[in-house]
Amino acid sequence: MSNLKDSVKQIIEAVGGKNNIEAATHCVTRLRFALADEKKVNKSKLEEVDVVKGSFSANGQFQVVIGQGTVDKVYKEMVALTGIGEASKDDVKKASEKHLNPLQRAIKTLADIFIPILPAIVTAGLLMGINNVLTGKGIFFDEPLVERYTQWAGLASMINLIANTAFVFLPGLIGWSAAKRFGGSPLLGIVLGLMLVHPDLLNAWGYGAAQKDGSIPTWDLFGFSVQKVGYQGQVLPVLLATWVLSKIEIFLRKHIHEGFQLLLVAPITLLVTGFLSFIVIGPITFAIGNGITSVFVFIFDTVPAIGGLLYGAIYAPLVVTGMHHTFLPVDLQLISSLGGTFLWPILVMSNIAQGAAALAMMFIVKDEKLKGLSLTSAVSASLGITEPAMFGVNLRFRYPFISAMIGASLAGMFININNVIAPSIGIGGLPGFLSIVPEKWVPFFIGMAIAIIVPFILTLTWSKVQKKQNNTKIRVGTPQSSNL
Repeated sequence: MSNLKDSVKQIIEAVGGKNNIEAATHCVTRLRFALADEKKVNKSKLEEVDVVKGSFSANGQFQVVIGQGTVDKVYKEMVALTGIGEASKDDVKKASEKHLNPLQRAIKTLADIFIPILPAIVTAGLLMGINNVLTGKGIFFDEPLVERYTQWAGLASMINLIANTAFVFLPGLIGWSAAKRFGGSPLLGIVLGLMLVHPDLLNAWGYGAAQKDGSIPTWDLFGFSVQKVGYQGQVLPVLLATWVLSKIEIFLRKHIHEGFQLLLVAPITLLVTGFLSFIVIGPITFAIGNGITSVFVFIFDTVPAIGGLLYGAIYAPLVVTGMHHTFLPVDLQLISSLGGTFLWPILVMSNIAQGAAALAMMFIVKDEKLKGLSLTSAVSASLGITEPAMFGVNLRFRYPFISAMIGASLAGMFININNVIAPSIGIGGLPGFLSIVPEKWVPFFIGMAIAIIVPFILTLTWSKVQKKQNNTKIRVGTPQSSNL
């Protein structure tokens, strides 16, 4: 316990002392700090602490990677030493928000909405991947497995139904999460989201065909024609509608007596938001969503090599800034509009590349703690969790991070030239092939090979060049310290 206590004291000192800690909590593996001034953090001193496996800053929070199990003990000891009192994740979020600029707040809002529903989307993606294996041509035989062995057809159909549920009723999931984030009732958020995909509405996926033959159903509201269109798979309509719903609900709860709230607040809120959704919010945001889709499609269709190259290169820096969360709605919009996304497969390349670079560092560094961290973080990145590799290893030495960016950009360019798409979002690592259309597995696997080999070799080569440069500087009389 004394060793743990000493380690905790060192962590507190390295983050700027207890007076610099406004609030602190922990998750499964990390300490999460809301600090008064992050400039006071001594990262080199922090990373020398035995229990610390890495650190990074994201969304206004400074996070210290400790590890599962140990982080609970470290947090309790820190609370006892600092006297700051235990705080929830929401407390730390609120304390950290005041340090964010408007853009960071907007990005954090999207993250707060989409991260809670991500497990459902990823699970759906994995199940759809299993369905792809059962129904895809050319995987086991020329015809799909379910046609060769018809007894599997019922199972495949049921799996497909279960997998599609999260995407068909996506507005309901977003409505629940967004209402929580905006301060409204999550139950009303769910009702609003499901209302936007009601069976009486024209299915959003059939909108294009109905528009061509002029068969879009409408409501006649006192001479004003309103299209009866659903918003399956859409993101922007339910996001904006839920924000409006939450604001109306909060206003009514403040101005209506408690005795009448049950009878008035929910009905008025849903009626007003519902009318606004179908008359104004839905049509406008539907057009905006289609416009965003068209821009990405135009870029990636016109110059696929450049599109894949750039997105592969910038995805890791986007993760560092937290801006990668803004692309999840774009992925979902692409899946809804086109039946698949070409962005998510490039994300997989970036994650695998960061893991490959971290693995290479295991053969380079001499410190046993860093060797262990390099290996475990490489495994984690190969399964889609890149933060330990990026913040604990690659960014610390810089050149592995850049090597990973280069590998990801080349892999992204290759798979984009070959029109690799994912009809769903799954695990952003090696198992990610399950979410790719089966006929594009071969180019996707080649892309994976590029994302592994290029960063690995480039990191090893770069380290040798750097060592030679350091040795040259030392020989000519310029002292040069080495992290290796």
